[in-house]
Formats: sequence, structure tokens, C-alpha cells
Amino acid sequence: MNKKGIFAAVTTLLILGLAALPAQAAIPENFDISNNYYTVYGGPDLSATLLGDNEFSRGDTVTLSIEMMNKGAISGFKSEDEADDGKETVLQKTEMQYEAQTVTAIGILATLTSDDPNIKVKSGSQEAGTLKQGKDSSSPTKFTIEISKNAPAGTYPLTLDLSYKYQNNVQVGGDDIDTTTGLVTNHEVGIWYENTTQTQTLEVKVKKEPYFEVTEVEGNLYPDEGGMLYVTYKNTGEEPAKDATVRVSAGDPFSTTDDQAYLGTLNPGESSVAVFDMDVDEDANPKPYSLNSEILYEDTDGHDQISDSVKINTEVLSAEKSLPGYQIGAGIGFIALAACFVLYRKKQQE
Repeated sequence: MNKKGIFAAVTTLLILGLAALPAQAAIPENFDISNNYYTVYGGPDLSATLLGDNEFSRGDTVTLSIEMMNKGAISGFKSEDEADDGKETVLQKTEMQYEAQTVTAIGILATLTSDDPNIKVKSGSQEAGTLKQGKDSSSPTKFTIEISKNAPAGTYPLTLDLSYKYQNNVQVGGDDIDTTTGLVTNHEVGIWYENTTQTQTLEVKVKKEPYFEVTEVEGNLYPDEGGMLYVTYKNTGEEPAKDATVRVSAGDPFSTTDDQAYLGTLNPGESSVAVFDMDVDEDANPKPYSLNSEILYEDTDGHDQISDSVKINTEVLSAEKSLPGYQIGAGIGFIALAACFVLYRKKQQE
């Protein structure tokens, strides 16, 4: 094969390396193995490790950092063609130098997935570069995950797929030898790349801890009137909350001078009622509203903790449903007038 033909073959082989090939792909017709001196066994072997703590709270959105290492190795080789002369001996040595690169993972593409609806992977596939044998990734590959607020405590597996190319085989050629150096001056190399995927399981944990939900809200609130709001909190988590105190954030149209209530110790499954004395602006629109609250408590290790925001859904009622002061006065006057009329009629009948 002349230089032009070999160049065309090399170009074609490099393009073939970019396409997805079967696990045991047939050797392409334009891969001339007449000069294939060795078959090498082995290849890349990627290992992924999750850096840092893998335990999180329900409701968290976190970024995972994954480090990769290539533990690939050449397990053996077989001689396919003995060298007949000095030129072939040189080509044979050249091919072995290239064959050693079969353990390099080229163009790694990492994809993280979760089969559990409580864990959502928010990041798409990430490029992780090329990794030589025995090397760690220069920087971690990062994925963002979202943990459901309702996720039960426990361990959740994540699937990491690592797709990459590796060098499957090499051929060398050339016929001009420098008599001084003994080197082939016009040697050409054809490289056959193949695609493969490795799959690994990583684990994240949702920690056991108290978790609070509002299960009931009672109280009638009207514009320009104060009222008592009764809010029932339940610990739906797995751990007790000691000396819990709830604090409410009263935004428009609400205000209060009594924004805290003591809940006491709430074991898993237990509830407690918080009472807040709320004021409502006189120009408040009758409609549903949402208030934010948070629980301050002591965990099982004796550390002070603050819960995530817990929503209180309430409503400002229409003023027509209340009994304002002037209506109360008019009502009392009407009753008094009616009583006087009854007494007057009785006296007339006597």
C-alpha cells in the first residue's frame, strides 16, 4: 500500500473510531493487518469515587463531585507476525510502543441517573476528558441532584455510565530505513478505535432527622380585626425534636406581637398545636394566604437545629361574614327597642 493509500486508511479508521461499534466489532476491511505484529489484551478500567460526605437532608439540592481513576492494565499480548528483516524489527518495536496506549480512556462522557423518584438528577451528561493508565482525573466531574422533601430516610443508588473510546488495534508500515540511525523514516500508523461503556453504582443517603408538616389550621381572620390562629404541627420524621419552638413570619397583610409558640418535645408521629394572636390590615383582600414558619429544636446529639420553612395556609374572610362594631350596636339597640315595645303593649293590656 503506498503512502496515499495508507493515509486514506488511517483517516477512515479514525472516523470509524468516532462511531459506536459493537462490543466485539469486526475488523474493518480497510484495516490491513498484514503488518499487525501484536495483539494486545487489556484496556482501560475506570473507577469512580464520590468525594466528600454522601449523607444529606430531605429537601436538599446538592452538587456531587465525582473523581475518576483509570486502573486499566495490559494483561498480555500475542505475537501475530515475526520480523523477517531489520526493517520489520523496527516496525515491530514501533507498534509495541503504540499498543501500550490501549489502556488510555479517550473522550470520557459521564451520565448519572436515578431510578428512584425521590432523587432527581438535574444535570445532563458531563465531559470528563481523557484519562491515562494509573492517573486520576485532574478535576472532579459534577452533577446536581434534588432530594424530595418526602424522601424516606435511607440509602439511594445512583447509576453512573462512563462512555469512552479506546485503542483496539494498531498497524504500522514503512519501507525507508535510515542506515545511520536504523529508524524507518516514512513509517505510517493506522489506529482502530472502539467505543465502550462502563457502569458503576454510587450511593447517597438521606439522613434520619425530625421533619415537620402542618396538618391543620383553624381560626377566623377578618380585615381590620385580630384573631387567634391555631396551627397543628406534626413530626413526620424519624428522630425526636426536643424543646421545639415555632416562629412565624407575619408578612402583609398580617402582623403580630406574638410570633413564637412552644411545642415541647415532639417524638416521631406526634403533634402539637401552636397558637398565634394575629392582626389583619383593614384593607386586606379576602383570599387565601400563606405564612412561613420554622421550628427551632434540639436534636438527639444535643445540637440546636432550625428546620426548613414550613408553610401555613390560611385565609382572610370577607368582612360581610363578620359582625363589625356598628352592626353590633345596631343589633343591641334593635333588641332594646323591641323589649320596650313588648313592655308597652303589656301595660296597655292591663
